[in-house]
Amino acid sequence: MLSQRQLFLSHVAQTSPAPLALEIERGEGVWLYAPDGKRYLDMISGISVSSLGHCHPAIVKAVQEQAARFMHLMVYGEFIHSPQVMLSQALAAVLPEQLQSVYLVNSGAEATEGAMKLAKRFTGRSEIVYFKGSYHGSTQGALSIMGDEYFKTAYRPLLPDTRQLRYGEIADLEQITPRTAAVFFEPVQAESGVKVPSTDYVKALRQRCLEVGALLVFDEIQTGFGRTGSLFRFQQLAVVPDVLLLAKAMGGGMPIGAFISSSHIMTCLQHSPVLGHITTFGGHAVSAAAALAALQTLNDSPFIQQVAEKEALLKTRLQHPAILSQHHAGLLMALEFADFETNKGIIDTCIENGLITDWFLFAPHCMRLAPPLTITVDELEAACDIILHSINQYLNLEQ
Repeated sequence: MLSQRQLFLSHVAQTSPAPLALEIERGEGVWLYAPDGKRYLDMISGISVSSLGHCHPAIVKAVQEQAARFMHLMVYGEFIHSPQVMLSQALAAVLPEQLQSVYLVNSGAEATEGAMKLAKRFTGRSEIVYFKGSYHGSTQGALSIMGDEYFKTAYRPLLPDTRQLRYGEIADLEQITPRTAAVFFEPVQAESGVKVPSTDYVKALRQRCLEVGALLVFDEIQTGFGRTGSLFRFQQLAVVPDVLLLAKAMGGGMPIGAFISSSHIMTCLQHSPVLGHITTFGGHAVSAAAALAALQTLNDSPFIQQVAEKEALLKTRLQHPAILSQHHAGLLMALEFADFETNKGIIDTCIENGLITDWFLFAPHCMRLAPPLTITVDELEAACDIILHSINQYLNLEQ
């Protein structure tokens, strides 16, 4: 009989020539368990997804209870789904008045796609502005506004009428013009190794969009739901976007995303044509129930308030001559090493030593750290010990 590993390699489509191929049997809290009982401390949360850890009881309960009621109904039609309604109401309650109309989708990439259509339809314009080093998804539209040519070039031609600016450069903002439908902006560029713009720059970007009538779209797919120390990153910037993109941690491990705007803007999808954006599974009842449980848990727990303390611990403890710099925004951190080979060797050693970490798409020489917000101080201390030990082990520095 073929092993799970052999079946995986034979029948699950691969996107790299050397997948990690870790076999995971179950997850609990910050831990993942292999069939042989070996456990791994998950320091990436499935790329910022499992912010409440794996199999959080409140989320599991919500999934089980909703699955027993109903799972799939026609999503955008004539049916009123209680999980969708309750989730949208709960999101509106924690968002400003400009962000009260919620369109639920399946993923971050679909949130990007929907927001691109919304911006073009509302403004009557075609140009989409994005930034070097940006990542908004890997579908055709989202790929067109990805700020890294290596991942784009094989799939050209992509969408026309897009313009790339330098991230954080105020002088470039003059290139946002009355032709611009929307500017897609990450308040922290995760895949570029956790780049954090200045507050002055973000305010200047907001002002420029207002001056020319372009919609400002904040992609908080990685930074949303507490990752950076507030429920949403924009709350730390005194700037409110016209459109907000969410996904990843939103579902507590279930697939769901959203693009959120004002009713005034969102109404344009109702006519000319009718059904201006549709999705079969977006806002699926079970995913919406899980997302509501995740949001309620975050609101009722101290985890977001603890982010700054845990961030400080990582900054203090992860000091090593091989770590050239740290880049951080709450519990999203990049550790810079000399090159990809060094970083990858240390990552592989960490995994051997029972800790899961990864690299960044556009900063492959940097190690990604994005643990569940539920991680305890003791677990963080243990994680730091493993990382530092793994650096020494890989570089043959241990006595």
